[in-house]
Amino acid sequence: MSGSSPFKMRLVHLDLKGAPPRVCYLSEIFPLFRALGANGLLIEYEDMFPYEGHLRLLRAKHAYSPSEIKEILHLATLNELEVIPLVQTFGHMEFVLKHEALAHLREVALFPNTLNPHKAESLALVRAMIDQVMELHPGSRWLHIGCDEVYYLGEGEASRQWLQQEPNTKAELCLSHMEAVASHVRAQHPTTIPLVWDDMLRDIPEDQLSASRVPQLVEPVLWDYGANLDVHSKALLVEKYRKSGFSWLWAASAFKGATGASQALTPIEHHLRNHMQWLQVAGSMPADTLRGIILTGWQRYDHFSVLCELLPVGIPSLAVCLQALLHGGFAENVKARVENFLGISSLEVTDFKSEGAGSFPGSDILNLVTQVSLHLCSSVDALLEGDGFSKVLFYNHQGCLTSHSAPTCVWICPQVRDGLVQPLPSQAEARPPCHDPAHPAPGTQSPGQVECPCGGVRGCPAARLLPGCSGRVAGRERAPQPAAAAGSTAGSG
Repeated sequence: MSGSSPFKMRLVHLDLKGAPPRVCYLSEIFPLFRALGANGLLIEYEDMFPYEGHLRLLRAKHAYSPSEIKEILHLATLNELEVIPLVQTFGHMEFVLKHEALAHLREVALFPNTLNPHKAESLALVRAMIDQVMELHPGSRWLHIGCDEVYYLGEGEASRQWLQQEPNTKAELCLSHMEAVASHVRAQHPTTIPLVWDDMLRDIPEDQLSASRVPQLVEPVLWDYGANLDVHSKALLVEKYRKSGFSWLWAASAFKGATGASQALTPIEHHLRNHMQWLQVAGSMPADTLRGIILTGWQRYDHFSVLCELLPVGIPSLAVCLQALLHGGFAENVKARVENFLGISSLEVTDFKSEGAGSFPGSDILNLVTQVSLHLCSSVDALLEGDGFSKVLFYNHQGCLTSHSAPTCVWICPQVRDGLVQPLPSQAEARPPCHDPAHPAPGTQSPGQVECPCGGVRGCPAARLLPGCSGRVAGRERAPQPAAAAGSTAGSG
Protein backbone atom coordinates (compact mmCIF):
# COMPACT_ATOMS: atom_id res chain seq x y z
CA MET A 1 0.00 0.00 0.00
CA SER A 2 1.38 3.36 -1.00
CA GLY A 3 1.01 6.54 0.99
CA SER A 4 2.87 9.48 2.48
CA SER A 5 2.50 8.56 6.16
CA PRO A 6 5.51 9.34 8.37
CA PHE A 7 4.42 6.42 10.58
CA LYS A 8 5.75 3.08 9.33
CA MET A 9 3.44 1.20 11.71
CA ARG A 10 -0.23 2.10 12.06
CA LEU A 11 -1.88 -0.12 14.65
CA VAL A 12 -5.57 -0.41 15.51
CA HIS A 13 -6.10 -1.09 19.20
CA LEU A 14 -8.70 -3.76 19.98
CA ASP A 15 -9.71 -3.40 23.62
CA LEU A 16 -11.44 -6.63 24.64
CA LYS A 17 -12.42 -5.66 28.19
CA GLY A 18 -15.90 -4.79 27.03
CA ALA A 19 -18.14 -6.05 24.20
CA PRO A 20 -15.41 -8.25 22.69
CA PRO A 21 -16.10 -8.95 18.99
CA ARG A 22 -16.80 -12.45 17.79
CA VAL A 23 -14.21 -13.95 15.50
CA CYS A 24 -16.67 -13.92 12.59
CA TYR A 25 -16.96 -10.13 12.90
CA LEU A 26 -13.19 -9.74 12.99
CA SER A 27 -13.05 -11.69 9.73
CA GLU A 28 -15.30 -9.00 8.21
CA ILE A 29 -13.57 -5.97 9.67
CA PHE A 30 -9.89 -6.88 9.26
CA PRO A 31 -9.96 -6.42 5.46
CA LEU A 32 -11.44 -2.95 6.00
CA PHE A 33 -8.72 -2.08 8.54
CA ARG A 34 -6.10 -3.01 5.97
CA ALA A 35 -7.79 -1.14 3.13
CA LEU A 36 -7.99 1.99 5.28
CA GLY A 37 -4.25 1.98 5.97
CA ALA A 38 -3.67 -0.12 9.08
CA ASN A 39 -0.83 -2.61 9.05
CA GLY A 40 -1.02 -3.88 12.62
CA LEU A 41 -3.20 -4.62 15.64
CA LEU A 42 -2.64 -4.05 19.34
CA ILE A 43 -4.85 -6.64 21.04
CA GLU A 44 -5.59 -6.01 24.72
CA TYR A 45 -7.00 -9.36 25.78
CA GLU A 46 -7.58 -8.80 29.49
CA ASP A 47 -9.95 -11.61 30.60
CA MET A 48 -10.71 -12.73 27.04
CA PHE A 49 -7.43 -14.65 26.86
CA PRO A 50 -7.69 -18.42 27.51
CA TYR A 51 -5.39 -18.60 30.51
CA GLU A 52 -4.67 -22.13 31.70
CA GLY A 53 -3.59 -23.89 34.89
CA HIS A 54 -3.47 -21.75 38.03
CA LEU A 55 -4.35 -18.69 35.90
CA ARG A 56 -7.58 -20.20 34.60
CA LEU A 57 -9.64 -18.15 37.08
CA LEU A 58 -8.72 -15.01 35.05
CA ARG A 59 -10.81 -16.18 32.09
CA ALA A 60 -14.14 -14.54 31.38
CA LYS A 61 -17.05 -16.89 30.80
CA HIS A 62 -16.93 -16.25 27.06
CA ALA A 63 -13.15 -15.93 26.69
CA TYR A 64 -11.69 -16.84 23.32
CA SER A 65 -10.47 -20.43 23.05
CA PRO A 66 -6.88 -21.20 21.97
CA SER A 67 -8.20 -22.18 18.55
CA GLU A 68 -10.02 -18.85 18.26
CA ILE A 69 -6.82 -16.97 19.15
CA LYS A 70 -5.03 -18.88 16.39
CA GLU A 71 -7.85 -18.04 13.98
CA ILE A 72 -7.62 -14.35 14.88
CA LEU A 73 -3.88 -14.42 14.21
CA HIS A 74 -4.47 -16.25 10.93
CA LEU A 75 -7.04 -13.66 9.84
CA ALA A 76 -4.59 -10.90 10.75
CA THR A 77 -1.84 -12.53 8.67
CA LEU A 78 -4.16 -12.88 5.68
CA ASN A 79 -4.80 -9.14 5.88
CA GLU A 80 -1.15 -8.20 6.47
CA LEU A 81 -1.86 -6.96 10.00
CA GLU A 82 0.98 -7.56 12.47
CA VAL A 83 -0.35 -8.47 15.91
CA ILE A 84 1.09 -7.08 19.14
CA PRO A 85 -0.50 -8.58 22.27
CA LEU A 86 -1.00 -6.41 25.36
CA VAL A 87 -0.73 -7.80 28.90
CA GLN A 88 -1.28 -5.48 31.84
CA THR A 89 1.46 -6.03 34.42
CA PHE A 90 1.22 -3.16 36.94
CA GLY A 91 -1.81 -0.87 36.75
CA HIS A 92 -5.27 -1.76 35.38
CA MET A 93 -5.04 -5.17 37.01
CA GLU A 94 -8.69 -5.24 38.09
CA PHE A 95 -9.49 -8.36 36.09
CA VAL A 96 -6.74 -10.17 38.02
CA LEU A 97 -6.85 -8.67 41.49
CA LYS A 98 -10.65 -8.74 41.79
CA HIS A 99 -10.35 -12.46 42.54
CA GLU A 100 -10.24 -13.35 46.22
CA ALA A 101 -7.38 -15.78 45.63
CA LEU A 102 -5.20 -12.93 44.33
CA ALA A 103 -6.47 -10.01 46.40
CA HIS A 104 -3.44 -10.21 48.72
CA LEU A 105 -1.31 -8.97 45.80
CA ARG A 106 -3.01 -5.55 45.68
CA GLU A 107 -0.93 -2.47 46.39
CA VAL A 108 -3.83 -1.09 48.48
CA ALA A 109 -6.22 -3.67 49.90
CA LEU A 110 -9.40 -1.78 48.96
CA PHE A 111 -8.54 -1.30 45.29
CA PRO A 112 -7.89 -4.07 42.74
CA ASN A 113 -6.30 -1.86 40.09
CA THR A 114 -2.61 -1.85 41.09
CA LEU A 115 -0.22 -4.73 41.75
CA ASN A 116 2.02 -4.74 44.82
CA PRO A 117 5.52 -4.57 43.30
CA HIS A 118 7.27 -5.68 46.51
CA LYS A 119 6.01 -9.26 46.57
CA ALA A 120 7.89 -11.95 44.68
CA GLU A 121 4.53 -13.60 43.98
CA SER A 122 3.43 -10.48 42.06
CA LEU A 123 6.31 -10.75 39.63
CA ALA A 124 5.79 -14.50 39.32
CA LEU A 125 2.16 -13.85 38.45
CA VAL A 126 2.86 -11.41 35.61
CA ARG A 127 5.68 -13.60 34.31
CA ALA A 128 3.26 -16.51 34.07
CA MET A 129 0.67 -14.34 32.30
CA ILE A 130 3.27 -13.10 29.81
CA ASP A 131 4.57 -16.59 29.07
CA GLN A 132 1.09 -17.98 28.40
CA VAL A 133 0.25 -15.10 26.06
CA MET A 134 3.56 -15.40 24.24
CA GLU A 135 3.04 -19.15 23.80
CA LEU A 136 0.04 -18.37 21.60
CA HIS A 137 1.87 -15.49 19.86
CA PRO A 138 5.14 -17.12 18.75
CA GLY A 139 7.43 -14.80 16.84
CA SER A 140 5.74 -11.62 18.00
CA ARG A 141 8.21 -8.76 17.53
CA TRP A 142 6.69 -6.68 20.31
CA LEU A 143 4.76 -7.30 23.51
CA HIS A 144 2.97 -4.43 25.25
CA ILE A 145 3.27 -4.75 29.03
CA GLY A 146 0.95 -1.84 29.88
CA CYS A 147 2.23 -0.02 33.00
CA ASP A 148 -0.10 2.97 32.61
CA GLU A 149 -2.10 4.67 35.34
CA VAL A 150 -0.55 2.86 38.28
CA TYR A 151 -2.89 4.50 40.76
CA TYR A 152 -2.09 4.37 44.49
CA LEU A 153 1.53 3.35 43.82
CA GLY A 154 3.50 3.95 47.01
CA GLU A 155 0.39 4.00 49.21
CA GLY A 156 0.46 0.35 50.30
CA GLU A 157 2.01 -0.55 53.64
CA ALA A 158 5.02 -2.28 52.07
CA SER A 159 5.60 0.70 49.80
CA ARG A 160 5.31 3.19 52.68
CA GLN A 161 7.99 1.35 54.62
CA TRP A 162 10.22 1.10 51.55
CA LEU A 163 9.84 4.80 50.78
CA GLN A 164 10.98 5.74 54.27
CA GLN A 165 14.44 4.46 53.41
CA GLU A 166 16.81 6.82 51.61
CA PRO A 167 17.15 7.29 48.67
CA ASN A 168 14.01 5.36 47.65
CA THR A 169 11.35 7.21 45.62
CA LYS A 170 8.10 6.38 43.82
CA ALA A 171 9.91 6.90 40.53
CA GLU A 172 12.49 4.28 41.48
CA LEU A 173 9.73 1.93 42.58
CA CYS A 174 8.02 2.30 39.21
CA LEU A 175 11.23 1.91 37.21
CA SER A 176 12.35 -1.16 39.14
CA HIS A 177 9.09 -3.02 38.46
CA MET A 178 9.13 -2.06 34.76
CA GLU A 179 12.73 -3.23 34.57
CA ALA A 180 11.93 -6.56 36.23
CA VAL A 181 9.02 -7.29 33.90
CA ALA A 182 10.84 -6.14 30.77
CA SER A 183 13.95 -8.13 31.72
CA HIS A 184 11.83 -11.27 31.88
CA VAL A 185 10.47 -10.61 28.40
CA ARG A 186 13.96 -10.02 27.01
CA ALA A 187 15.40 -13.10 28.71
CA GLN A 188 12.63 -15.58 27.92
CA HIS A 189 11.58 -14.15 24.55
CA PRO A 190 14.78 -12.59 23.17
CA THR A 191 13.31 -11.62 19.78
CA THR A 192 10.47 -9.67 21.44
CA ILE A 193 10.70 -6.00 22.47
CA PRO A 194 8.51 -4.78 25.36
CA LEU A 195 6.38 -1.67 24.89
CA VAL A 196 5.04 0.48 27.77
CA TRP A 197 2.59 3.38 27.97
CA ASP A 198 4.64 6.42 28.91
CA ASP A 199 2.50 8.27 31.48
CA MET A 200 4.35 6.90 34.51
CA LEU A 201 7.66 8.00 32.95
CA ARG A 202 6.70 11.60 32.16
CA ASP A 203 7.55 13.16 35.50
CA ILE A 204 10.78 11.23 35.99
CA PRO A 205 13.84 13.44 35.30
CA GLU A 206 15.96 12.67 32.26
CA ASP A 207 19.03 11.85 34.32
CA GLN A 208 17.12 9.35 36.45
CA LEU A 209 15.62 7.71 33.38
CA SER A 210 18.95 7.46 31.59
CA ALA A 211 20.61 6.03 34.72
CA SER A 212 18.15 3.14 34.78
CA ARG A 213 18.09 0.12 32.46
CA VAL A 214 14.55 0.90 31.28
CA PRO A 215 15.60 2.84 28.13
CA GLN A 216 17.63 -0.19 27.01
CA LEU A 217 14.76 -2.62 27.65
CA VAL A 218 11.54 -0.99 26.42
CA GLU A 219 10.10 1.27 23.78
CA PRO A 220 7.72 3.88 25.28
CA VAL A 221 4.36 4.67 23.68
CA LEU A 222 3.59 8.39 24.06
CA TRP A 223 -0.14 8.51 24.51
CA ASP A 224 -2.41 11.46 24.11
CA TYR A 225 -5.79 9.78 23.87
CA GLY A 226 -7.89 12.80 24.71
CA ALA A 227 -5.89 15.33 22.63
CA ASN A 228 -4.86 17.21 25.78
CA LEU A 229 -1.33 17.94 24.56
CA ASP A 230 -0.64 20.49 21.84
CA VAL A 231 1.97 19.97 19.12
CA HIS A 232 4.69 21.66 21.16
CA SER A 233 4.02 19.52 24.24
CA LYS A 234 4.05 16.35 22.19
CA ALA A 235 7.37 17.35 20.61
CA LEU A 236 8.90 18.12 24.01
CA LEU A 237 7.99 14.65 25.25
CA VAL A 238 9.62 13.07 22.21
CA GLU A 239 12.78 15.08 22.77
CA LYS A 240 12.89 14.18 26.48
CA TYR A 241 12.77 10.47 25.77
CA ARG A 242 15.38 10.69 23.03
CA LYS A 243 17.76 12.46 25.43
CA SER A 244 17.00 9.84 28.09
CA GLY A 245 18.37 7.07 25.86
CA PHE A 246 15.31 5.44 24.30
CA SER A 247 16.22 4.28 20.78
CA TRP A 248 12.69 4.12 19.38
CA LEU A 249 9.41 5.75 20.38
CA TRP A 250 5.77 5.21 19.48
CA ALA A 251 2.84 7.62 19.41
CA ALA A 252 -0.66 6.79 20.60
CA SER A 253 -3.90 8.57 19.81
CA ALA A 254 -7.53 7.43 19.89
CA PHE A 255 -10.27 6.87 17.36
CA LYS A 256 -12.93 6.32 20.04
CA GLY A 257 -13.41 5.72 23.74
CA ALA A 258 -11.48 8.72 25.07
CA THR A 259 -14.10 11.43 25.41
CA GLY A 260 -16.43 10.11 28.09
CA ALA A 261 -16.90 6.99 30.21
CA SER A 262 -20.38 6.42 28.78
CA GLN A 263 -19.90 8.07 25.37
CA ALA A 264 -22.31 6.55 22.83
CA LEU A 265 -21.40 8.33 19.57
CA THR A 266 -17.90 9.27 18.48
CA PRO A 267 -16.84 12.95 17.96
CA ILE A 268 -14.88 12.39 14.75
CA GLU A 269 -13.60 15.94 14.37
CA HIS A 270 -12.02 15.83 17.83
CA HIS A 271 -10.04 12.68 17.03
CA LEU A 272 -9.08 13.88 13.55
CA ARG A 273 -7.60 17.05 15.05
CA ASN A 274 -5.38 15.00 17.34
CA HIS A 275 -4.07 12.92 14.44
CA MET A 276 -3.28 16.04 12.46
CA GLN A 277 -1.19 17.20 15.41
CA TRP A 278 0.69 13.91 15.51
CA LEU A 279 1.38 14.27 11.79
CA GLN A 280 2.96 17.66 12.51
CA VAL A 281 5.12 16.19 15.27
CA ALA A 282 6.24 13.23 13.17
CA GLY A 283 7.02 15.50 10.23
CA SER A 284 9.36 17.60 12.35
CA MET A 285 11.35 14.64 13.70
CA PRO A 286 14.15 12.53 12.20
CA ALA A 287 12.80 9.48 10.38
CA ASP A 288 14.29 7.08 12.94
CA THR A 289 12.44 8.59 15.92
CA LEU A 290 8.81 7.41 15.86
CA ARG A 291 8.41 3.78 14.89
CA GLY A 292 4.65 3.94 14.60
CA ILE A 293 1.33 5.10 16.00
CA ILE A 294 -1.34 3.19 17.90
CA LEU A 295 -4.94 4.29 17.36
CA THR A 296 -6.60 3.28 20.61
CA GLY A 297 -10.25 2.30 20.79
CA TRP A 298 -11.15 1.91 24.45
CA GLN A 299 -14.22 -0.17 25.28
CA ARG A 300 -14.28 0.66 28.99
CA TYR A 301 -12.32 3.12 31.10
CA ASP A 302 -11.54 0.18 33.36
CA HIS A 303 -12.75 -3.34 34.09
CA PHE A 304 -15.66 -2.15 36.24
CA SER A 305 -16.81 0.77 34.11
CA VAL A 306 -19.70 1.06 31.66
CA LEU A 307 -19.18 0.69 27.92
CA CYS A 308 -17.92 3.53 25.76
CA GLU A 309 -18.74 3.56 22.05
CA LEU A 310 -19.08 0.09 20.56
CA LEU A 311 -16.43 -0.84 18.00
CA PRO A 312 -18.78 -0.53 14.96
CA VAL A 313 -19.82 2.94 16.13
CA GLY A 314 -16.19 4.07 16.01
CA ILE A 315 -15.43 2.71 12.52
CA PRO A 316 -16.14 6.00 10.65
CA SER A 317 -13.79 7.83 13.03
CA LEU A 318 -11.15 5.12 12.57
CA ALA A 319 -11.50 5.39 8.80
CA VAL A 320 -11.06 9.17 8.86
CA CYS A 321 -8.03 9.01 11.18
CA LEU A 322 -6.26 6.17 9.34
CA GLN A 323 -6.73 7.78 5.96
CA ALA A 324 -5.51 11.12 7.28
CA LEU A 325 -2.39 9.42 8.65
CA LEU A 326 -1.82 7.51 5.42
CA HIS A 327 -2.18 10.51 3.11
CA GLY A 328 -0.74 13.19 5.38
CA GLY A 329 -3.99 15.12 5.77
CA PHE A 330 -7.75 15.07 5.23
CA ALA A 331 -8.37 16.86 1.96
CA GLU A 332 -11.57 16.46 -0.08
CA ASN A 333 -10.13 13.59 -2.12
CA VAL A 334 -9.27 11.73 1.11
CA LYS A 335 -12.77 12.35 2.44
CA ALA A 336 -14.17 10.91 -0.79
CA ARG A 337 -12.04 7.79 -0.33
CA VAL A 338 -13.39 7.32 3.20
CA GLU A 339 -16.97 7.67 1.95
CA ASN A 340 -16.29 5.06 -0.70
CA PHE A 341 -14.74 2.61 1.77
CA LEU A 342 -17.65 2.97 4.20
CA GLY A 343 -20.46 3.20 1.68
CA ILE A 344 -21.47 6.60 3.04
CA SER A 345 -22.84 9.15 0.56
CA SER A 346 -21.85 12.21 2.59
CA LEU A 347 -19.71 11.84 5.70
CA GLU A 348 -20.07 14.52 8.38
CA VAL A 349 -17.08 14.81 10.68
CA THR A 350 -18.42 17.74 12.72
CA ASP A 351 -21.52 16.11 14.23
CA PHE A 352 -22.98 12.74 15.15
CA LYS A 353 -25.85 12.66 12.68
CA SER A 354 -25.07 9.86 10.28
CA GLU A 355 -28.40 8.09 10.45
CA GLY A 356 -28.92 5.30 7.95
CA ALA A 357 -25.37 5.79 6.68
CA GLY A 358 -22.88 3.18 5.62
CA SER A 359 -22.59 -0.35 4.31
CA PHE A 360 -19.46 -1.37 6.22
CA PRO A 361 -19.48 -4.34 8.63
CA GLY A 362 -21.35 -3.19 11.71
CA SER A 363 -23.04 -0.17 10.12
CA ASP A 364 -26.39 -1.50 11.32
CA ILE A 365 -25.11 -1.21 14.90
CA LEU A 366 -24.06 2.38 14.26
CA ASN A 367 -27.50 3.17 12.89
CA LEU A 368 -29.19 1.56 15.90
CA VAL A 369 -27.06 3.43 18.45
CA THR A 370 -27.57 6.69 16.56
CA GLN A 371 -31.34 6.26 16.65
CA VAL A 372 -31.29 5.50 20.38
CA SER A 373 -28.91 8.34 21.24
CA LEU A 374 -30.50 11.07 19.12
CA HIS A 375 -34.17 10.24 19.51
CA LEU A 376 -35.11 7.73 22.17
CA CYS A 377 -32.97 9.00 25.05
CA SER A 378 -34.80 12.30 25.40
CA SER A 379 -38.19 10.53 25.29
CA VAL A 380 -37.12 8.04 27.95
CA ASP A 381 -35.74 10.85 30.12
CA ALA A 382 -39.03 12.72 29.93
CA LEU A 383 -41.00 9.57 30.75
CA LEU A 384 -38.90 8.68 33.76
CA GLU A 385 -38.90 12.22 35.08
CA GLY A 386 -42.67 12.26 34.87
CA ASP A 387 -42.83 9.08 36.97
CA GLY A 388 -40.77 10.61 39.77
CA PHE A 389 -37.42 9.12 38.87
CA SER A 390 -34.30 11.24 39.36
CA LYS A 391 -31.10 11.50 37.36
CA VAL A 392 -28.01 10.95 39.50
CA LEU A 393 -24.43 11.81 38.58
CA PHE A 394 -21.77 9.15 39.16
CA TYR A 395 -18.04 9.84 39.06
CA ASN A 396 -15.29 7.32 39.56
CA HIS A 397 -13.07 6.99 42.61
CA GLN A 398 -10.21 8.98 41.06
CA GLY A 399 -12.10 12.28 41.24
CA CYS A 400 -11.41 13.09 37.59
CA LEU A 401 -13.33 14.59 34.70
CA THR A 402 -11.60 15.38 31.44
CA SER A 403 -12.43 18.55 29.57
CA HIS A 404 -14.24 16.45 26.94
CA SER A 405 -15.92 13.89 29.16
CA ALA A 406 -19.12 13.78 31.15
CA PRO A 407 -20.00 11.90 34.31
CA THR A 408 -22.20 8.84 34.06
CA CYS A 409 -25.86 9.69 34.63
CA VAL A 410 -28.20 7.02 36.00
CA TRP A 411 -31.96 7.18 36.57
CA ILE A 412 -33.10 5.86 39.95
CA CYS A 413 -36.48 5.47 41.63
CA PRO A 414 -37.52 7.84 44.45
CA GLN A 415 -37.01 5.21 47.18
CA VAL A 416 -33.40 4.54 46.16
CA ARG A 417 -32.75 8.24 45.65
CA ASP A 418 -33.96 9.20 49.10
CA GLY A 419 -32.13 6.36 50.82
CA LEU A 420 -28.76 6.17 49.09
CA VAL A 421 -27.71 9.10 46.96
CA GLN A 422 -27.58 12.84 46.62
CA PRO A 423 -29.34 14.75 43.82
CA LEU A 424 -27.61 15.66 40.58
CA PRO A 425 -25.31 18.65 41.21
CA SER A 426 -25.41 21.79 39.14
CA GLN A 427 -23.25 22.08 36.03
CA ALA A 428 -20.78 24.28 37.90
CA GLU A 429 -20.40 21.63 40.62
CA ALA A 430 -20.06 18.76 38.16
CA ARG A 431 -16.37 19.20 37.31
CA PRO A 432 -14.07 18.58 40.26
CA PRO A 433 -10.29 18.90 39.89
CA CYS A 434 -8.90 16.25 37.55
CA HIS A 435 -6.43 13.64 38.70
CA ASP A 436 -5.17 12.78 35.21
CA PRO A 437 -6.92 14.52 32.30
CA ALA A 438 -5.15 12.73 29.48
CA HIS A 439 -6.59 9.23 29.83
CA PRO A 440 -9.82 7.57 30.94
CA ALA A 441 -9.77 7.08 34.68
CA PRO A 442 -11.33 4.13 36.53
CA GLY A 443 -15.12 4.16 36.98
CA THR A 444 -17.54 3.24 39.71
CA GLN A 445 -20.24 1.52 37.75
CA SER A 446 -21.30 -1.82 39.12
CA PRO A 447 -19.39 -4.61 37.39
CA GLY A 448 -21.14 -7.36 35.51
CA GLN A 449 -23.22 -7.62 32.38
CA VAL A 450 -24.19 -4.46 30.53
CA GLU A 451 -27.44 -3.82 28.72
CA CYS A 452 -27.15 -4.08 24.93
CA PRO A 453 -28.40 -1.07 22.91
CA CYS A 454 -31.16 -3.28 21.54
CA GLY A 455 -32.73 -3.52 24.99
CA GLY A 456 -33.32 -7.22 24.45
CA VAL A 457 -35.04 -7.01 21.06
CA ARG A 458 -35.15 -10.41 19.39
CA GLY A 459 -32.94 -10.54 16.31
CA CYS A 460 -30.75 -7.66 17.48
CA PRO A 461 -27.96 -7.10 14.90
CA ALA A 462 -25.47 -6.95 17.76
CA ALA A 463 -25.97 -10.69 18.25
CA ARG A 464 -23.52 -11.48 15.46
CA LEU A 465 -20.91 -9.15 16.97
CA LEU A 466 -21.14 -9.76 20.70
CA PRO A 467 -20.79 -13.20 22.32
CA GLY A 468 -24.06 -14.42 23.78
CA CYS A 469 -25.96 -11.22 23.00
CA SER A 470 -29.68 -11.45 23.71
CA GLY A 471 -30.27 -8.07 25.25
CA ARG A 472 -27.03 -8.16 27.24
CA VAL A 473 -23.36 -8.04 26.39
CA ALA A 474 -22.05 -11.33 27.73
CA GLY A 475 -18.55 -12.22 28.82
CA ARG A 476 -18.34 -10.08 31.95
CA GLU A 477 -18.22 -11.86 35.29
CA ARG A 478 -19.64 -10.07 38.29
CA ALA A 479 -16.93 -9.19 40.74
CA PRO A 480 -16.56 -7.53 44.13
CA GLN A 481 -16.20 -3.78 43.71
CA PRO A 482 -13.71 -1.64 45.66
CA ALA A 483 -15.48 -0.71 48.88
CA ALA A 484 -14.43 2.93 48.68
CA ALA A 485 -15.77 3.26 45.17
CA ALA A 486 -18.93 1.17 45.18
CA GLY A 487 -21.09 3.50 47.20
CA SER A 488 -19.57 6.79 46.20
CA THR A 489 -21.27 9.50 44.20
CA ALA A 490 -18.21 11.71 44.23
CA GLY A 491 -15.23 10.97 42.05
CA SER A 492 -15.02 11.25 38.30
CA GLY A 493 -15.44 9.75 34.88
